[in-house]
Amino acid sequence: MRTALPVTIAALGLIIAFFLLGNAYKYKFHATENISVTGLAEKDFTSDQIVWTGNYTRKMLDLKAAYALLKQDEAQIRNYLKQKGIAETEMVFSAISIDKEFNTRFDENGKQTGSEFTGYNLRQNVTVDSKNIEKVEKISREITELIEAGIEFNSSAPSYYYTKLSELKIDLLAKASADARQRAETIAKNAGSSLGKIRKGTMGVFQITGQNSNEDYSYGGVFNTTSKNKTASITMKVDFAVD
Repeated sequence: MRTALPVTIAALGLIIAFFLLGNAYKYKFHATENISVTGLAEKDFTSDQIVWTGNYTRKMLDLKAAYALLKQDEAQIRNYLKQKGIAETEMVFSAISIDKEFNTRFDENGKQTGSEFTGYNLRQNVTVDSKNIEKVEKISREITELIEAGIEFNSSAPSYYYTKLSELKIDLLAKASADARQRAETIAKNAGSSLGKIRKGTMGVFQITGQNSNEDYSYGGVFNTTSKNKTASITMKVDFAVD
């Protein structure tokens, strides 16, 4: 009897240990079960801000004369933009850049023999930043009027922006999360399980592309500025527990 009692106690302890270990493994296995899905949300929108830049130049041998003519061009461009409905607060004139230009001289054998100073090239930019997109677009197309007035003006294509990106991003995140839950619920239902709480959520790349364009998505995110009408998209990777 004395010999059997310790053996019985040891066996009972071993059974309890195996039971606890089995339950711990079962709990651990159950706790690590999850469903990982990626939700997607997209939204079309129209830009509400336009930025248009142009530049003009004067080249002369006399620096002071070139500078005076460029300042006249600035005044004429400023007045032109005002007449077109652009406010002073919507236009910015950059500092003037000055470059010395030379022509290289060569002899009959093609060997460089020196250089000749051809004049000072002065350059200035004007940028229009406005909410009135149609008005600025029209000005950018009709800028030949300045060229006809004797100003050597070069116009760049306008860039388009959206001032409510923060609100748009929050809205897309909510929709992407809802899309992820719907996908996970479908998977869980088909597997005969029920969906539990979110264990982890990771925001994917926020992309802005032109509508009806063939732009490729980028790992770092695309931010289109050439199209007025755009599409914003975002992905959300979510891990759900399975009950």
